[in-house]
Amino acid sequence: MSRSVFVVIALCATASFAQKPAITFKAPPATEEDRPLITEIVVGPQGSDYAFKIEFNKEPWGDGCSTRCANATIFLDTDNNKTTGLKLKDPKALESGADLSITVQGTKVYKESSSRSVLKVLVRQYAEDSTEVEQGRQLAELDPIQDSDRVLAQGTSVYLLIDANIGDLPTATKARVIYHPPESKALVGNVQGLLAGGGNRVELFKDGKLSNPVKKKKKTDYEKL
Repeated sequence: MSRSVFVVIALCATASFAQKPAITFKAPPATEEDRPLITEIVVGPQGSDYAFKIEFNKEPWGDGCSTRCANATIFLDTDNNKTTGLKLKDPKALESGADLSITVQGTKVYKESSSRSVLKVLVRQYAEDSTEVEQGRQLAELDPIQDSDRVLAQGTSVYLLIDANIGDLPTATKARVIYHPPESKALVGNVQGLLAGGGNRVELFKDGKLSNPVKKKKKTDYEKL
């Protein structure tokens, strides 16, 4: 299935994706039974969006991971303020203060006699009374086909544009990003917030044309559908 509009992977050298990762994680050697784990997270403001580049240790969706595909959650404290957002019962939990969560899920859609691999991105916001991760209010459910201008899956990489206007998120010049790998301690990184200014424009393909052409990329698995 062709797509007329989708996020361009390669941005100019000053764009958010050219920044150093906010979080890096050295994942243990993966087995067939292990779900894909996030190894790098790059995030930064892009206008009124948060732009993410998420790298996994193996492809997060598709036939390769079968029924053990990605189910990874990233938390974003959009105002770098632990008094707003999620309030976990453990006061030392780094996730406390998160205003937003982004969950990347690789799964399958089953029909009568067939199944199809899909990638879903669930976006949730946390209010002042949220004391558990599951209590977040779902703002969006995105996928690379219906939301091709905001989700792009390429090999082990997932690129996202998360609209900060879809909820009532607090903003600041600084933000925190948190990822808690299974059976490991939570990791945290500091990034620019939406009020930092200087957000870069994300280039989009429209009808196969781009104003600043970049090196041709191989078609993603979703484009081949």
